[in-house]
Amino acid sequence: MASHKILVIDDSKVIRVRVREMLPPGNFEVLDAKDGEEGLKLIRQARPNLIMLDFLLPKVSGWEVFQQIQSNAELRSIPLVLMSGRKEEVTEKIQEPFKHFAFIEKPFEKKTLIEAIKLAMKIAPKAPAGAAAAAPAAAAAAGDAASGDSSADVQALKQQMAKMQAEIDGLKKQITQIMTFIKQKMK
Repeated sequence: MASHKILVIDDSKVIRVRVREMLPPGNFEVLDAKDGEEGLKLIRQARPNLIMLDFLLPKVSGWEVFQQIQSNAELRSIPLVLMSGRKEEVTEKIQEPFKHFAFIEKPFEKKTLIEAIKLAMKIAPKAPAGAAAAAPAAAAAAGDAASGDSSADVQALKQQMAKMQAEIDGLKKQITQIMTFIKQKMK
């Protein structure tokens, strides 16, 4: 069972799925929200170990979610990766250098994602007394991924290859059936 919860708040299903696929299998439970309103509910209910927040969101904007996180000491201690395809919109509201969160520009690659997660874990404000201490464990897991948790990566690739081979075999069978059907019709 995954011991680290990562909440991805993004209106793009592609980004939510991409983040899930880039993280090492088994290390993380990835929760996702398609807008800021849903994201805020999940932050309060699930208490994630890391939040990945798109800056431009429907219903409640990423900027508003960011402000609510910053106004609550307990939520502020959750490591945060802010995402946007347009960095200038972020810097209009939040001046660089970004101090207590990591920023990642979309689109991004796996290495960039892992580096942003590690940075967010490192620079997040310390949790008030009594808050969950799971963030360091999540940082260690992300560090393992970045340092080449190659056996897990290899295993995941082998599983993907097996699945793809099964799909190829199924398609070959369908093509054979179609060819047999066409030959029968041509007689």
